[in-house]
Amino acid sequence: MAHADEHEPGTGTRRDFIYYATAGAGAVIAGAAIWPLVNQMNPSADVQALSSIRVDLSGVAEGTQLTVLFQGKPVFIRNRTAGEIEAANGVDVASLPDPLSQNENIDVSAPATDANRALPPFGAEGDVDSPWLVMWGVCTHLGCVPLGEQGDFGGWFCPCHGSHYDTAGRIRRGPAPLNLPIPLVEFVDETTIQLG
Repeated sequence: MAHADEHEPGTGTRRDFIYYATAGAGAVIAGAAIWPLVNQMNPSADVQALSSIRVDLSGVAEGTQLTVLFQGKPVFIRNRTAGEIEAANGVDVASLPDPLSQNENIDVSAPATDANRALPPFGAEGDVDSPWLVMWGVCTHLGCVPLGEQGDFGGWFCPCHGSHYDTAGRIRRGPAPLNLPIPLVEFVDETTIQLG
């Protein structure tokens, strides 16, 4: 005669069920406790909203600059003159302290030619001299904000420690180690760009 606690092979006991139920409940409770900790590391809605902005350039006349705040830092948007573009194109890239483009829109290690740093106009194809230069307005030395249309090369001058940038935002003289970086940017129509 079989004992009451013996069972057929392949069937579970009440004890097995209790083990599985307890493990399942523990996993649900652990997940409920951990999820808020993990979720709080996600960016907030206001930060996500600022991950990209659109800027209207219709009011930026040739030879002038617009400065916008993006992700807590200034961004310089300059509509350069033909003379500024010509001056930028006349520079031998090999002579620059930083010969790399520092442009997030292309390979950052591409040469720092004016064409590799300027923003192509809306719908432009191929190498086109563009008047638009969009770059972070933060000196690569210690983070000061350079002044436009100043310095020895007609571009930007950092008043904190004397770094001079040319009309393409490339470091030419001073302690700054790198060119002013180019953020992710593109034209969305003829007069509007999107940063980020």
